Order: sequence, then C-alpha cells, then structure tokens
Amino acid sequence: MHPLDNVIWQALTTRQAHFAKSFQSARCFPREVSPLCAFEQPNDDGYTSLAGLVSPGESVGVFLVEEYKAHAGWDYVVGAPLLQMICENGSFSPSLPSSTSQVVELGTPDSPEMLELTALTKPGPFGTRTHELGLYLGILDQGKLVAMAGERLQVPGFTEVSAVCTHPDHLGKGYAGVLMAEVMKRIHARGETPFLHVRSDNARAIALYERLGLRKRWEGYFAVLRKE
Repeated sequence: MHPLDNVIWQALTTRQAHFAKSFQSARCFPREVSPLCAFEQPNDDGYTSLAGLVSPGESVGVFLVEEYKAHAGWDYVVGAPLLQMICENGSFSPSLPSSTSQVVELGTPDSPEMLELTALTKPGPFGTRTHELGLYLGILDQGKLVAMAGERLQVPGFTEVSAVCTHPDHLGKGYAGVLMAEVMKRIHARGETPFLHVRSDNARAIALYERLGLRKRWEGYFAVLRKE
C-alpha cells in the first residue's frame, strides 16, 4: 500500500501513532487534536470498531474511496468529493507583498488567535491541540494573526499541508501562497514530500495549488458521520 492510501489510518499507525486512540481495527485522534478517524477497511468490522471509540451523538470525519453507504449505528451528516494533491517538484518563490507583514512560527501561546481565525474562515476542523500535529506558520499584520498554514497528517516520507486560511479583510494579498510555499519548502528540506486535501469543487483553491506545483494524485470522498 502506498503511504498516501488510507492516509489517516497510515498516519495513526506510523508517524502519529502516539496520538492514536485505538479499538480493534479503528483509530482516532483525540477530539481536541482532530475529529479525523480511520479504519483498516471500510467494512462492517471497521464501522463496528470505530463505534467503540466514539460516544453516542459524537461526530467523526473519515476519508473514503467511495461515497458513504449506510451502516448500522451511524448517521450521515455531510460529505463532499475529495481531491488529494501532491507536490514532488514545486515552486516555492512567493514573497510577502507588504513590509508591514511578517511570517512567524505559531505555537501554544497563539492557540486562541488560531482558533479565532479558523472559526471565522472554516478551512477545516481545528481544535485546541491541532497545532501539536506539526509546524504552523502565520502572517501578522500590525501584530494580529491574519493568515496561517501548517501541517496535519504525517506518514513515512510525506507531510500534509493544512489549515490554509486568510482573514476576509486580507484576501487578495497572496498570503496563502506565501505561507504554503514556506511550509512546503520546509517539508522538502526534511527530505519529505508535501501533499494536501481539498474539496474537488473548490476551483479557486485548486488553481492556487497547481500554481505552487501540486498535482492530483487521488480522488475520493470525505464524510462526517454521527454515532447514534
């Protein structure tokens, strides 16, 4: 199996196994880190195992090869076609357009501002401990966090770029490209290959990612499921 196939499972059984909550053939991140979960196989055993990690009424996110098919004990909440893109030979040249802005590394002290920005822009689930998954970079404008990007899933040889977002008042300044380029440059410097996930219908984001050298690798589905 390629490391990017069933990538959440691969992350939780390899480089990010220290985060994993496990039950039989299912794995989950702690809720405050990420709602992402996975099973070894998307069959009845997999869904039953996943149910052993989740409380009634709790929702989880899973990546699937096919659209979700009903399974006992689970309600389908929402989902979308998912595109996985990979950057083997990228262009990492964007630079900041404004001398008043600066790129900084983010950490635990910045968590409140990171949560505020992601709550406003909704790049994907972001919890109080999501920043522990890897490097996060931000752009400050007059001391306030206005854009960020970071790392999420990590598997042997590959690291995912995630949480790319910009405050609505600062769109159109190229901040997303600057941050993604810097995150990917640092991933490459470690001898790893950057990848990411995006909704297949997000044409604007896909166009940016292609300009940065990312290319389509896999198409599947993302589903949010709630345990009955």
